[in-house]
Amino acid sequence: MPLDADAFGSNRFAVTGTIDDAVEYCYRQGWTDGLPVVPPTEEKVLRFVQRSGRHPSEVIGVEPVRARVVTVEKVAINAVMAGCLPEYMPVVLAAAECMVQPEFNLHSSLASTSGFAPLLLINGPVRGALGFASGHNIFGPAHDRRANATVGRAIRLMLLNVLDSRPGVLDRAVMGHPGKYSYCIAEDEESSPWEPLHVERGFAPDASTVTVSTCLGPFQLDLQRIPRRPEPILERIAAGMLVFGPGQGEMMLLMPPEISSIFGEASWSKDMVRRFLFEKARKPAREWPLINPNHTELPAVAGEETVPVCGSPESVVILSGGGAGSPRPVLIRRLKARSNAPSITRQIDMGRIS
Repeated sequence: MPLDADAFGSNRFAVTGTIDDAVEYCYRQGWTDGLPVVPPTEEKVLRFVQRSGRHPSEVIGVEPVRARVVTVEKVAINAVMAGCLPEYMPVVLAAAECMVQPEFNLHSSLASTSGFAPLLLINGPVRGALGFASGHNIFGPAHDRRANATVGRAIRLMLLNVLDSRPGVLDRAVMGHPGKYSYCIAEDEESSPWEPLHVERGFAPDASTVTVSTCLGPFQLDLQRIPRRPEPILERIAAGMLVFGPGQGEMMLLMPPEISSIFGEASWSKDMVRRFLFEKARKPAREWPLINPNHTELPAVAGEETVPVCGSPESVVILSGGGAGSPRPVLIRRLKARSNAPSITRQIDMGRIS
């Protein structure tokens, strides 16, 4: 599709001087997340739009509460500023498409006082093609984390600049967490004893996908002194889940190789793990208010009847990732079930990457 910059609808701003002057101009306009950005010149943005294979004015979606329109061009501008490479554009687009689905409940996730942030999970061959990290320090920085860092950051900049999700305005987070800068990981499919998330959700094993969830920060558990068998490991994980209280929606459980291999050797399926956690991560109804006075949204059951943390076994989303060397699984809480904000998975157009 032949395109030139005349197809763009965004305002142009003329900046004289050096690249440093352009970066400072972006700061003054409020277009950054606090870190320096790549100035989005017409030439750079055009390369990203061309990589998408779509017209810059194409509407990806509309945030219904404030009627903010997300277009291919707006996604491209923020991907440039985040430091993405042009070949990352199909991933960023797919993630944006996840978030504008009505069931994602984007406005509530952005306006929450709890400080939720979009977590991107990458599956399939795109992990290797673009270098998404899934091993050691999976949530952290490194020289080889450009894909993780900039794709996640592109989504944050889009929320800031297109949806005006700014602290004290739409973003009502009391504390927030570092994932609000960039929150993007890949699943370690090769070391997992189970099928990856995208296959669970009906995609072909050779498909590439991005799943977007609205999450708090990772909650790390230390299982170094726990017997190396599935049951005691899951009992400790279930105890960790209790801190989140009842009425949770999806909850992600990310297992490093040292943990997931134990379940593989014992021939435990994901369904077995989910059912175990569903039965163990619960308390009698009368005890929940004692643990946390805020746990008042309980079903009408007798005081001794147990109430689980999650609504069903399927609420536990099991993933593989992280480094070897220590048994430290991670729990990641999402928006509660009553908020009606499930995670969304979309296929990535690999034909636009290579």
